[in-house]
Amino acid sequence: MPHKSDQISQKPTACLTLADGQVFYGMGFGATGDTVAELVFNTAMTGYQEIMTDPSYSGQIVTFTFPHIGNTGINIEDDEAATPFAAGMVVKWSPTEPSNWRMTQTLNDWMKQKGRIGLGGIDTRRLTRAIRQQGAPHAALAHHPDGVFDVAALVSKARAWKGLVGLDLAKEASCTQSYKWDEMLWEWPQGYQPRTEAGLRVVAIDFGAKRNILRCLASVGCDVTVLPATATAQDILTLNPQGVFLSNGPGDPAATATYAVPMIKGVLAANVPVFGICLGHQMLALALGAKTVKMNHGHHGANHPVKDKETGKVEITSMNHGFTVDAQTLPAGVIETHVSLFDGSNCGIRVEGKPIFSVQYHPEASPGPQDSFYLFERFANAMRALA
Repeated sequence: MPHKSDQISQKPTACLTLADGQVFYGMGFGATGDTVAELVFNTAMTGYQEIMTDPSYSGQIVTFTFPHIGNTGINIEDDEAATPFAAGMVVKWSPTEPSNWRMTQTLNDWMKQKGRIGLGGIDTRRLTRAIRQQGAPHAALAHHPDGVFDVAALVSKARAWKGLVGLDLAKEASCTQSYKWDEMLWEWPQGYQPRTEAGLRVVAIDFGAKRNILRCLASVGCDVTVLPATATAQDILTLNPQGVFLSNGPGDPAATATYAVPMIKGVLAANVPVFGICLGHQMLALALGAKTVKMNHGHHGANHPVKDKETGKVEITSMNHGFTVDAQTLPAGVIETHVSLFDGSNCGIRVEGKPIFSVQYHPEASPGPQDSFYLFERFANAMRALA
């Protein structure tokens, strides 16, 4: 791919058009064609492969604020799902030749193979400011090697896109049938290893689960059975779980709630420990009687400070969400446990007197810090206490 100095004189081969008519031209990489999605920005300095394959990014184009994207290439171990879910990526500098001992493929070739469009060589600071000030816009991303664009048509596509509000994407991101998971966290030098001894019986509901979440559960002693997002409470309880996990996922939680909330209410009535992350956190809150709202530009990054209101501890966390639980709607008996130190939004809840809790952020990281891994241990300990 061209270096920064080359991009000044070359004819643009890609463009990003926002619904308000703004147009950003740059150099395309990856697949060719057009795509329409919500535009967000992510502040993580590492982990672009994990971000692109995070199912929670379904229906979104990711602008990376860190300029060096693609420099370590792609490897076969760091995918969080079998395929990328993000619709495309926008970066300051087009990817250069990668250098990393784990690399098996360049970002450009991977994006092309997976049908995802990339745009490089634009002012991502200006774009990020626009997203922060105006909210996450609807956008059309186009990569045409001939440099010919019908800008008016692209703007029209962006304006016509209905957006994520009211959209249930969990069914599309979820598995279609149940399966077992035994792979644990990556360790040097052996990499990923399976669990071999018996463990705690956990049913994980897949709303668009990241693989590293499942690895974290396995690593704290769980035998994990993954069920689709549409599983019923009867489907879950028939497996006699010692705990139920509610995963992350994309889309509007209020839309997914139409089938997920009845399931969660049935699980809560069975008095088993429940742990939720991200969309799973929002689903639990809705099942308990709270409401969710769309955020202006969401939280996407690996440097988000969260305060534990009960201990005073501050954790640096990884986040990826565009909706949030409205803490003002939490019913009696549901305690707000964590808040964002960026904007005060809700980041965690628990049910008073019961081993039922959830967080808005991603304690499994990938990418991001590992300050919050203790939450998996808390879930495992809650199950052991009832064994």
